[in-house]
Amino acid sequence: MSSPTAQNPPPPSTENPEPDGGYALSKPVFFVAGGVIVLAVAFALLLPGVFNSVISTLNSTVVASIGWYYVLVVTGFVVFGLVLAASRMGNIRLGKDDDVPEYSLFSWFAMLFAAGMGIGLVFWGAAEPLTFFADTAAPGIPPNADGLEAPERAERALGQTFLHWGLHAWGIYVVVGLAVAYAVHRRGRPVSIRWALEPILGRRTDTWIGDLIDIIALVGTLFGIATSLGFGVNQIAAGLDHLGVLPNSTLIQVIIVVVVTGLATLSAASGVDKGIKILSNLNMGLAALLLIAVLILGPTLFLLRDVVSNIGFYLQNILQLSFQTLPFRGDAGETWLGSWTTFYWGWWISWSPFVGVFIARISKGRTIREFITGVLLVPTALTFLWFTIMGGTALYEAVFRGVDFTGGTGAIDPNTALFDTFNNLPGGAVLSGIAVVLVSIFFITSADSGAFVMDMIAHKGDPNPPRITRVFWASASGLIAASLIWASSLSGDGEASGMTALQSLALLSALPVSVVMIGMCISLWRSLSHEVKVIERLEQRLRQREFIERYSDELTDQVTDRVEEKVTSGIGGHVESHLEGEYGQQFQAHVGQQVEAQVAEQVEAQVAEQLSTFTAEQPIVPSEDGESSDSSGADRGRGARWNPFGKER
Repeated sequence: MSSPTAQNPPPPSTENPEPDGGYALSKPVFFVAGGVIVLAVAFALLLPGVFNSVISTLNSTVVASIGWYYVLVVTGFVVFGLVLAASRMGNIRLGKDDDVPEYSLFSWFAMLFAAGMGIGLVFWGAAEPLTFFADTAAPGIPPNADGLEAPERAERALGQTFLHWGLHAWGIYVVVGLAVAYAVHRRGRPVSIRWALEPILGRRTDTWIGDLIDIIALVGTLFGIATSLGFGVNQIAAGLDHLGVLPNSTLIQVIIVVVVTGLATLSAASGVDKGIKILSNLNMGLAALLLIAVLILGPTLFLLRDVVSNIGFYLQNILQLSFQTLPFRGDAGETWLGSWTTFYWGWWISWSPFVGVFIARISKGRTIREFITGVLLVPTALTFLWFTIMGGTALYEAVFRGVDFTGGTGAIDPNTALFDTFNNLPGGAVLSGIAVVLVSIFFITSADSGAFVMDMIAHKGDPNPPRITRVFWASASGLIAASLIWASSLSGDGEASGMTALQSLALLSALPVSVVMIGMCISLWRSLSHEVKVIERLEQRLRQREFIERYSDELTDQVTDRVEEKVTSGIGGHVESHLEGEYGQQFQAHVGQQVEAQVAEQVEAQVAEQLSTFTAEQPIVPSEDGESSDSSGADRGRGARWNPFGKER
């Protein structure tokens, strides 16, 4: 079978074609992506000052030049997903038409939430709302919120946080996850990013162009995961220092990265059903325990009221927030946007191949409408609950009890904000200990599951890639985080510079990934539109068949009565004189043939007339052999009886 072309997308396939040679290491993908990582790490370690300067310059250039592009394209992804869900395309199933979901609705929702729960959620749970409320050092309070009274500023702080972690983040994941799920489950393609673009690439999918797409996905995912690990190691070190276990220093942070990455490597080597599954279940239990404990020990009634109010504020202001670029705020607006909203969009985009492949794997059998609404709404709602409880508790302490989380410096330390919040609750030390363990496990699960997905891509979609290369990807993510933290200390810029470099790399790597995602949107729309047209043609044929079956018998009876009456009256007594004669049987047969012919002609004409009215046009319906039949075709001219459905089988 020849490969499809971009102009004529193929129909859904239930086959499971593999790339040439089957599942095997794609050397161009593996070695080019690995080379980019090695060069970045070597550059950071050998020339730390130059590295930080180059990355900072590139980052500021991207933010200043195309920050608006990130804002626009991410909002476009959300709109794209909502349009698909609301259209007829939403009825298409991710799999065969008779496939059922592999997981129950509850289990599916739980896994979606697990995919969204990461180090960043714990790290920023209290820190981000507090920063937008009380951090007077740039880039802290949003420029358009500075000067507001405390209650209004607190409300806007949580609303801005909801923007960064809500529908827009999951709208990004919807595009990648849906494109991969459609290619894998509906069309039977391997689990790889390139195959999501097959409708526009055609036979070029399994060439160097496909390799380039997978390389972009790998590098972007790796830098996205490394950024999360950087946040995680900073919070683990700050938590251990807060509990009096170990002092916070660059050396301690590097040691933590090495130890936790080693555990992640062991988990990745053990496979999905062992280490990754066990740690993920433990993770979910600890996260739920921490959330419920803070809700009970904190201002419970206030938090329950606050979650309702925050959702209302978010929905009321979502359009304005979605297109917020702060053009009249000058350099302050540009700096704030690049440090927060634009960075988040880049972070989510670079993280999207990993999360997208994961949610694609667990969504077989779901309709597109179920997929989009589930992925958009359920994790978003749970994320809102998390930020309201963690961030709302911190803001309650600041607004109503006058707690100064800046320590008099005017700046919020994101590494310690969560622990400072727990200090004001009963059992704060225990909560802090749980948080440190939770972040550590998130560190491990992010690295090991990310390594698994990246290795699948590097092995042409192999669902069970070799252990040795899984170990490489797990080690590489930790190596990047550790090297940038260490390089920043060597250059004298401190840990903040290391995190800035990680954030910049995530933002820069997201640019080519965003272009791939736009291609995914075009591919999805083209394939789904093709499917909808096929479905509509089949439905039209079915409606026409039902119409014929419903009315043809009734019309035949009516027309037969009229024709028989007309024929009988026309030949009158001549019929009677021949009925008993020697020609009686031949005469009756002749009359019967005339009646049948006239009945067939009149029924055909009336059904055709009614059918053309029924379909609002003269019906032209493809027959099963691919040819078209119509009510005025050559068949009728040759005296053949017209069949509106073509050949019956």
